[in-house]
Amino acid sequence: MSSTASAVGRVREISGWGGQSVRASEIRAEDLESATRGAVIVRGLGRSYGDSSLPPPGRREAVATPLADRILSFDEGTGEMVAEAGLALSAVYRVLLPRGWFVPVTPGTWHVTLGGMVAADVHGKNHHRDGCIGEHVTRLRMRLADGRIVECGPDEEPDLFRATLGGMGLTGHILEVGIRMARVPSPWIVAEHLPIPSIHDFLRELDTSAEAWPFTVGWIDCLSRGSAMGRGVLFRGRWARPGEAPATFPMPYRRPSVPFRFPEWAMSPPAMRAFNESYYRFHTLRPGRRIEHPQTFFYPLDAVGGWNRIYGHRGVAQYQCVLPRSRGADAVVRLLEHLTERGGTSFLCVIKDCGPEGTGLLSFPMPGVSIALDLPMRDDTQQVVDALNELVIEEKGRIYLAKDALTRPEHFRAMEPRLEEFLRIRRRYDPNSAIRSAQSVRLMGDPA
Repeated sequence: MSSTASAVGRVREISGWGGQSVRASEIRAEDLESATRGAVIVRGLGRSYGDSSLPPPGRREAVATPLADRILSFDEGTGEMVAEAGLALSAVYRVLLPRGWFVPVTPGTWHVTLGGMVAADVHGKNHHRDGCIGEHVTRLRMRLADGRIVECGPDEEPDLFRATLGGMGLTGHILEVGIRMARVPSPWIVAEHLPIPSIHDFLRELDTSAEAWPFTVGWIDCLSRGSAMGRGVLFRGRWARPGEAPATFPMPYRRPSVPFRFPEWAMSPPAMRAFNESYYRFHTLRPGRRIEHPQTFFYPLDAVGGWNRIYGHRGVAQYQCVLPRSRGADAVVRLLEHLTERGGTSFLCVIKDCGPEGTGLLSFPMPGVSIALDLPMRDDTQQVVDALNELVIEEKGRIYLAKDALTRPEHFRAMEPRLEEFLRIRRRYDPNSAIRSAQSVRLMGDPA
């Protein structure tokens, strides 16, 4: 490993955000071109939920990128930024948003690196308008498994480019990223919060809102039944115009932290029902339009540090799927019924409208509805995920690899017709699967 690594070789627990962990040595490197030579896996800030950023079982070393975090160039005329892969989205926010620029697509956390955003081909509240981040990536600089440094993009090594967008870091180590940033009129958001009484009403309003609002997302109560099934709150927004917003830049807020892991009873069904009831009632008392802090609108969960500790020592499995629009609203109802019938409980259920499929070969969204669930890890969580996956296969949908921890390989292959093309391209650049992860061993049969 490179002499530029900051902390070489200390073995400790490294984990995904859901709590799945391994004993491994994490090498934090400033010079990725040197440090990634021979590396089996590269990870950013470790915020993918499952095992996609963990080394395979037979290897106990990973290169971490957060020290490789320089902005290499920024063109004020075109908005193109070129930066090292370890640059965190939070730093992009602090540096460029005051100058009137922002990433064209942001996920629900700013604790993510540019390399991680590309590897997961992240999407956001504006997918129905602007697609995934990959649609705005101009070029990538990568180290391949054989040690070569190459550049790829829409017109240069296009197959490698398509396989890398959403390819979970399996096609090569991303060293640098070029992205077209978006010009914004102000750093503030005009937002509306709308309580909605049922899932059918919610899906109609989500569809209608997409025509007028660039950002839409919803929270739904996945524990309610009967006529109240899927009741929730729709959040929609747009960038504020200068005359609508404060002239000052929004000050960063101090965030509290969850100091310890909660006991298991805190995630019991009665506790979750009580939370869902109070959250829904709170928003029925204060609906309407407001000027909102961009951190509050884009990254509400980041307002509390270490919030994954509320799931206790066993952690959480986030499950995110997309159901095709062609299957209609009843497909969403069937998924919610599947969840409640099998005792699945979640107080964080996020619903989004997805637009056209993107460039990335394993990119997650397709035209339809995305649903993300936080499932506390219990003895039966694997069975709940199995049942949900069987329904998703039947509905011709798919899951999001950045969130997955429990999908079985046969389920993944059944829901992913693009997988063979991805594997064919990957084999061309890495015939021996030298670059791999715990997730690729689990889902794609890579050597452990």
